[in-house]
Amino acid sequence: MTIKYKVDYFKYKITDKLKFIKVYGWCFDNNDSITFEVKLDGKVQNVDVKLLKRTDVYNKYKNEINTNNLGFYIYIPLEEELKDFELTAKSNTSTSTLLKYNQKELSQHASHSSIEYHVDLVRVFKKGDCVEIAGWAYSIDKKPLKFRVFDGNNKLVSSEYEVSLRQDLVERQLIEEDQRFCGFLLRTPGLSSKGYYLEISNGNEKQLVHYNKLKVELKAQLRDGYKFVKNVSGFFQVANFSKGLNYLQKKGLRKTIQRIKQGPYPLEYDYHAWFMNHKISEEELEIQRHTKLSFSPKISIIVATYNTKDEYLKDMIDSVIDQSYPNWELCIGDGSTNDSVQNYVKEHYANESRIKFNRLNDNYGISGNMNGALEVATGDYVSLYDHDDILCPDALFEVVSALQDYRYDIVYTDEDKLNDQTKQYMVPFFKPDYNVDMFRSHCYICHFYTVNRKIIDQVGFMRSDYDGSQDYDFMFRCIEKANGVYHVPKILYHWRMHPLSTAANPESKMYCYEAGQRAIEDHYRRTGVNATVEMIRPLYGMYRTRYHVEGQPLVSIIIPNMNHKKLLKTCIDSLFTKNTYKNFEIIIVENNSDEDEIFDYYQQLESEHDNIHVVKWENSFNYSAINNFGVKYAKGEYILFLNNDTELIDPNSIYDMVGNCQRKEVGIVGAKLLYGDDTVQHCGVVLGSGGDIAHAFIDIDQDGDGYMCRARINSDYSAVTAACMMIKKSVFDEVNGFDESFAVAYNDIDLCLKVRDLDLLVVEDVFSMWYHYESKSRGKENTIEKSERFEKELKRFKSKWHKYWDAYDPCFNPNFSKTQQPFTLD
Repeated sequence: MTIKYKVDYFKYKITDKLKFIKVYGWCFDNNDSITFEVKLDGKVQNVDVKLLKRTDVYNKYKNEINTNNLGFYIYIPLEEELKDFELTAKSNTSTSTLLKYNQKELSQHASHSSIEYHVDLVRVFKKGDCVEIAGWAYSIDKKPLKFRVFDGNNKLVSSEYEVSLRQDLVERQLIEEDQRFCGFLLRTPGLSSKGYYLEISNGNEKQLVHYNKLKVELKAQLRDGYKFVKNVSGFFQVANFSKGLNYLQKKGLRKTIQRIKQGPYPLEYDYHAWFMNHKISEEELEIQRHTKLSFSPKISIIVATYNTKDEYLKDMIDSVIDQSYPNWELCIGDGSTNDSVQNYVKEHYANESRIKFNRLNDNYGISGNMNGALEVATGDYVSLYDHDDILCPDALFEVVSALQDYRYDIVYTDEDKLNDQTKQYMVPFFKPDYNVDMFRSHCYICHFYTVNRKIIDQVGFMRSDYDGSQDYDFMFRCIEKANGVYHVPKILYHWRMHPLSTAANPESKMYCYEAGQRAIEDHYRRTGVNATVEMIRPLYGMYRTRYHVEGQPLVSIIIPNMNHKKLLKTCIDSLFTKNTYKNFEIIIVENNSDEDEIFDYYQQLESEHDNIHVVKWENSFNYSAINNFGVKYAKGEYILFLNNDTELIDPNSIYDMVGNCQRKEVGIVGAKLLYGDDTVQHCGVVLGSGGDIAHAFIDIDQDGDGYMCRARINSDYSAVTAACMMIKKSVFDEVNGFDESFAVAYNDIDLCLKVRDLDLLVVEDVFSMWYHYESKSRGKENTIEKSERFEKELKRFKSKWHKYWDAYDPCFNPNFSKTQQPFTLD
């Protein structure tokens, strides 16, 4: 096999103080080892080659290789300029020249500047009133850089910039560790067609980058146009055509165009290949078959059949027989109109004593038939199974393994769907650990569900009144009595998609979703929750709970503010003119303002509203300390921390948050925040994503569903942002408020995790909707000092809450990437 390779980066630096060559790329020859040879002026040199992980390359060529250590980085210090350079890669069977330059070619590549930079992005906003430039730059002599923008007439243009951490460049060996704060984001007003220059200088020299505005706009249009066409072709390709047309009919042309522009969801990429690469191997199954578990309960798998096709019946039964865990029984309740299922089982599985067949005298519906299967079950635990689905061979072993240290009454797993036509695995459901609010919004637990038989004896069998959502009703009743619910975060169940299945055609079984609504309502009646339930149409199977507010408790709204009268006025006006919840007070924490108009506005507010109070913070900026200071003046039973750059959208937002926060099991409630262009800025916080924390579903349309519809339904998260966060005053006091050692960053996440440690929930209320215009009072992280402070707080936060990095965020799923955006697979 020939060597495959790519050189991503070559740098030949020649200055008075420093001379070197850097090469970065990837290379492999199947699973054969690679060695590198470097020649300088024809002589072989002994150089250090660092091998790097290249997951991007591995994902592309994973059928050919079994490792992701495919990248290489070479740094060669030089004493003088070169006449020629050659880099060769060798395996046991092949040799390839990766680079070869003579003196003339090297001179063309040579860089004599002490400033290194790269522009990653130039974007003109749609209205043309702003240009954004993003990239990285540093001076090799460690001098600080200055950024300025000039127009085509060499006139200085006002601009603002912020510094960012570029750990990605460190990991790729493109920069040194002490250059990690080399990222920049520069914003300037919209400019004339003459173009403009970005000047990067270090005091001794400067680099000029020229951008013609019209060319930038044209490139942006071409890029967006190409992306749009590509996304259209993907959206309406053969495999997705009916799905695409269905989306168009439901959402209309405008929403469909917006959805296409977003491109495919992260998990719409080649999940089938991902699963095939991650499923259990035959060697691992053999180990499981010979593993003796100390607790080995009998698992009764119950399934209802009704005129089941032979093909489906075979796949269903064979996948049970193939289980690596042996102590099971398959209990079939058959309500078919003929004897075809019974005859098939007798003919093909007569010698399998673990299969129990109960031929019913009639079709009693899904609940009655499942109960018929349950009647012959003798196991310690009972698992629910559908007659046309398939179990992964390690499903039972993983379920029983979860019961070794603690005898959970309920265990559930992740699942995906099997396309009956293409035989491809698709649409994985990577679920969170047991999530109260998500389960009250959607029967996400679904398959594969296993419950202690003793719990069934307490709550009873399935109820025919809930056919279509009988499992949802059954699960609610079981969970109410269970000692715990355990989640196995592995795909262990394949839900078959065919024209008659709910998985493929949700509208075919509308009665299912009506029964689901009644299941939630009954759950609330049994548990004493005062709430109403609504279906979220056309999101079939998704529900909204409106918790009724008991009384009219006082809500104290804490708003830190520095200058920015216009922003604050927008926020305050929305609270008085749009908000339906009237029993509130506003405490504005004045934070070092220096503009006369804001103090005039404070006086106006206090004279016009007896429920607005301005208190003065006289120390330096510390978000935690400022809010703690504001809470000292609060009289309310509930505290709503609110940024001054927010604006209420839904009039019932505060009422809805109070309804959630009044629940005894809830400590904090967050809101759904939108940018000014109606895309999502915050819809819950994911821990560990991208090596840090990340907002879920950022930049999707406000009506975008998100993964498992989590952007449209309430669910629990480990944290939410304090840009709009409600907390019980008693809980805030119990955890001693915000940790003031987190002056700028991670203070709200830290507060949420302290509350979670009290076994209280942090609820993301997606129906409480606000605009958030983003931290304008505090300004930008536009200095190295601020960025280093941010990194210091990150390190302290990770040290304090290392369990979320050592393990995983329980409101997320460990199968998702920890280096990419949330809900993305590596």
